[in-house]
Amino acid sequence: MDAQHHFDEAQRDDIYRVIALRRDTRHFKPGQLVSEEQLQRMLQAMHQAPSVGLMQPWRLLRIRDAALRVQITSLVEAERQATAKALGGRSDEFLRLKVEGLRECAELLALVLPPDDGTIFGRRSMPREMAIASLGCAVQNLWLAARAENLGLGWVSMFEPQALGALLRVPEGAQPLGLLCLGPVDSFYDAPMLELEHWRQRRPLDELLMTDSWSEQDGN
Repeated sequence: MDAQHHFDEAQRDDIYRVIALRRDTRHFKPGQLVSEEQLQRMLQAMHQAPSVGLMQPWRLLRIRDAALRVQITSLVEAERQATAKALGGRSDEFLRLKVEGLRECAELLALVLPPDDGTIFGRRSMPREMAIASLGCAVQNLWLAARAENLGLGWVSMFEPQALGALLRVPEGAQPLGLLCLGPVDSFYDAPMLELEHWRQRRPLDELLMTDSWSEQDGN
């Protein structure tokens, strides 16, 4: 293998370390900026993500208007209250959680699934699912790049897609799938925030890994 494509043990360990220390961030340092050089490096990493049929089904809207950010925050708060109501007995516990950093983050990016471009290669039987899976790969690239830049990134999904789409004036057939909060943080969580808050615990890998066929005992 040529040197360009070879990773030594230290480089390999660094990659695994970045993966292990990636966090879905909710707490940001207010009043901070992300340099254009950093942002472009991260966006290029995102754009290098794999996609089914090389369709690249990701679009980003960089939210720069302060009034628009306030409107978006109001949509998220409305969904936060609706989620709390749907959770019933856990509503008070949920409302104590910090679930977004829209007000404090340095950069706010709206993640949009564009109108279907008709790609058939690799997605004939699951067209929408493969588009969403490809978009998820792109966000993971951005997440890992942000962590390597020592910046926090949080994916907010609490909003009504149609309402946010109307606010952002996305074309027919497009759908917002996330609000990405990006920026400097005081510190990173030692573990995923929902684990630290005792909301939910990560399941062991051996409970999720099966062989040859589905096993209720291993992966119910």
